[in-house]
Amino acid sequence: MSEDQRPRLRDLFRPRPVSTDRTVTTEADEAVPLPLRITASYAWRLLLIAAAIGVFIWLVMLLKLLVIPLMVAILITALLWPAFSWMLRRGVPRWLAIAISLIGTVAIVTGLMWLVVWQVREQLPDVQQRTTEAFNQFQVWLHDGPLNLSDTQIADYLQQGLDLISEQAQLLWTGALAIGTTVGHVATGALLALFILICLLADGAGIWRWTLKVFPRRARPAVDGAARNGWATIVNYARTQLFVATIDAIGIGLGAFLLQVPLALPVAVLVFLGSFIPIVGAVVTGAVAVFLALVYNGPWIALWMLVVVLAVQQIEGHILQPIMMGSAVKVHPLAVVLVVAGGAMIAGIPGALFAVPLAAFVNVAAVTISSGSWRTGVGPSGDLIWSTVPRQRTRRNR
Repeated sequence: MSEDQRPRLRDLFRPRPVSTDRTVTTEADEAVPLPLRITASYAWRLLLIAAAIGVFIWLVMLLKLLVIPLMVAILITALLWPAFSWMLRRGVPRWLAIAISLIGTVAIVTGLMWLVVWQVREQLPDVQQRTTEAFNQFQVWLHDGPLNLSDTQIADYLQQGLDLISEQAQLLWTGALAIGTTVGHVATGALLALFILICLLADGAGIWRWTLKVFPRRARPAVDGAARNGWATIVNYARTQLFVATIDAIGIGLGAFLLQVPLALPVAVLVFLGSFIPIVGAVVTGAVAVFLALVYNGPWIALWMLVVVLAVQQIEGHILQPIMMGSAVKVHPLAVVLVVAGGAMIAGIPGALFAVPLAAFVNVAAVTISSGSWRTGVGPSGDLIWSTVPRQRTRRNR
């Protein structure tokens, strides 16, 4: 065969029209309506995709003791990345930037935990007294309220509750042992997450270059562009949530302190941690603050606490965040709630925490590849699930 007649390698990858001359059909196939055949073709392909996703989720759940520390380390890296990259641009040695980032993070977390423990110890006697008073008031309400229960009925219900607890003693003991095992898993996962965090800060680019070699050579530029855009989205997401969590914690914690709600500082820390789960976390932690105010301070203080929670979220979402970050394209709250709920049903609290950033990464990577923006290096333009890149503001003619 001459050199001209030999097929070129690049021609093997070019799409060719599918020939229908050799398609085998039978009388039974021709008897099936065309819409039904098309529906069946879509159905088995969708089932195959669903099976692949199911196997992937099963592997993730099987290896959760490795996957969760990895995801935690990636999310913390995204939180630290703006300050870490700023130090590198200012000429700070990488080892020193890593040390400052880790020591600063540990110092902040330790300080918050110390403040929480200190306030709990300081207010524990008062909380115990208020708890006793609230329980007595609840008993009076059961006796004199709309239920109109007698003392004998209340005592019977309390005895039934104690009997139920005693019957479940074995289950509670098993749960206590499980908690001990979970504590060991948490400690091991924390050490693993710390090690992964150090590796990502020290040689994240090298790790990604090695990972990129797993993909075919022709697909590497597209995968690299999609991953870089996805990582930029994760960093922006982490920065946004850190800002939101700080504003919510300061506002709600200060409101609880001024309204003399007990354990105001632990509530603020809880709000800060819960706000990293978009929308759902802020609602749940705000409800905890309102519940504490209702139990220990009465309905009027609880109403004012609810006003504070709603006001803080409205100010943060409609005033402070646009000023600090500009107009941003965000996913609809309904989509966030559905994504968080799906993640929680699959993997509990870790699933709720990582659902939105994971969905954002997948969405941005898919848009990057489908739009071909990886060829030009320009950010993807399309329906992004999360983007905190400010839009260009039009200047008015003066």
